[in-house]
Amino acid sequence: MTMALTNAFVLLFSCVLAISFCVWGKPATFLDDFQITWSDSHIRQIDGGKAIQLVLDQNSGCGFASKRKYLFGRVSMKIKLIPGDAAGTVTAFYMNSDTDTVRDELDFEFLGNRSGQPYTVQTNIYAHGKGDREQRVNLWFDPSADFHTYTIMWNHHHIVFYVDDVPIRVYKNNEARNIPFPKFQPMGVYSTLWEADDWATRGGLEKIDWSKAPFLAYYKDFDIEGCPVPGPASCASNTGNWWEGSTYQALNAMEARRYRWVRMNHMIYDYCTDKSRYPVIPPECIAGI
Repeated sequence: MTMALTNAFVLLFSCVLAISFCVWGKPATFLDDFQITWSDSHIRQIDGGKAIQLVLDQNSGCGFASKRKYLFGRVSMKIKLIPGDAAGTVTAFYMNSDTDTVRDELDFEFLGNRSGQPYTVQTNIYAHGKGDREQRVNLWFDPSADFHTYTIMWNHHHIVFYVDDVPIRVYKNNEARNIPFPKFQPMGVYSTLWEADDWATRGGLEKIDWSKAPFLAYYKDFDIEGCPVPGPASCASNTGNWWEGSTYQALNAMEARRYRWVRMNHMIYDYCTDKSRYPVIPPECIAGI
């Protein structure tokens, strides 16, 4: 037996022994883990379902969602955003508890812009029903020219939003200071492409140009690694899950430098410093994010 086969056998045997904790990663195709939730005529499978195209036109936008919910873990997708004049469009990739009253949600929202202007990514966090925690970053590359990886890491210690390997947002678990942190409700994985020209580009000043339609975004390499719900109740509390390990409990030195670089050079809005909305600084901003 070769070393590769031996390692594969050991991994499989370990999973059988600890089935409560073993979580498989990337699915083979889009439909393995996801389903279309909105306008199936506007989502097209490519390469045998390994990639998809989302379409927005004057008739409809579209959306999809994971078939299961998850409690802690890492979710990532490679996305190629709408090229050219995308003003007024929003491509969203997010996690949501799908609960009406006490919602938990982790948002990537990609706000289209006029040709030649940078794409803006807005992140937001809802914890125990409280949101309005927007931050906006201008991307330092053209996200419509090629695929880039967008990741949400969620464990008991913090939530980190990554663009490729660069952290652009950190929300720490400060429950010890009575600051809410989402950890009780499982969340599904969602994505939508839709028109939002009442607010998306320059606060709604730039309207969508339908002569540029259809607007197209592409997704591939869907990767969900986490504790599925329903599933073994012991999974989410298991400190042996890889995403709970010491490597993932805080940013490493390289990530911390990249994070500071993003905040200094590319952040264009931070709710923590918006005194018109928050005359009193929100407590999580004081505690450190």
